[in-house]
Amino acid sequence: MQRAILLFLLAGLCLSSLDATAKYLVRDHPLFLVVWARYAGQMLVVTPFAWQRAGPGFWRTRRPWMQLLRSTLLLVATICFFGGLRYLPLAEASAIIFLAPIFVVVLSGPMLGEDPSRARWIAVITGFIGILILARPGSAIFHPAALLLVVAAVCNALFFVLTRKLVGENAYTTLFYSALVGTVGLSLALPWEMGDSAAGWREALMLLLLGLLAGVGHWLVISAYSMAPASSLTPLAYLQIIWATSYGYLIFGQLPDRWSGLGMAVVVASGLWLALQERARAARA
Repeated sequence: MQRAILLFLLAGLCLSSLDATAKYLVRDHPLFLVVWARYAGQMLVVTPFAWQRAGPGFWRTRRPWMQLLRSTLLLVATICFFGGLRYLPLAEASAIIFLAPIFVVVLSGPMLGEDPSRARWIAVITGFIGILILARPGSAIFHPAALLLVVAAVCNALFFVLTRKLVGENAYTTLFYSALVGTVGLSLALPWEMGDSAAGWREALMLLLLGLLAGVGHWLVISAYSMAPASSLTPLAYLQIIWATSYGYLIFGQLPDRWSGLGMAVVVASGLWLALQERARAARA
């Protein structure tokens, strides 16, 4: 259990570092180039890992269209999130993305046939109150790009719902497909997106780092979940807000003001409380 927690915390650090690197790069480079580097790197890391764990037939799936739809949703979420990071502070943007588990509650009824409990609806309402505080007029996140982050959170929620529908699939097959659409689709579109833009050796190294962080981060998440139940690890995901706030201040000189800090705290508290409620319910089952 301790090893799983350590791996999950390292995964959170990798993914927060990924977001900070992406924010740095999208300021001066094409969005699709940055997103492509993230998925191509993940593909390079996870493919041999999946091959080793699941054998040469790791790519075979009984539900290919659902796998491809899930991968497409993750790609759209990444494009929207990285696009929003071009204009918005890292910490506040990360807090909005943490609405995804709350959106899962809303979608669980029509898509999974589940009946959300009162505790789940309380978490949903509380999370939206936090977003209203964050996106108040005059705040750093009161910007049209904030809509991109909401779309990213919804796509992430649909991604999580489809992940639950694919529970019978091999986890390494699903991990491979997570990177497939982004890598193939953006590789085809990249020549048109690049235009006359060019990256120096420093930017090239950062693009390489972006892909490595994505691949290693997802590999650590899968490894952690293979050692401990999700209900025990999910609450730790909200510690990424600490990393996001630290990177935002140290790299970009952005620190949430008092009201933004309150809104972030409300969003994180609602998601954390929901995760703890789900953990308690799983323990009673």
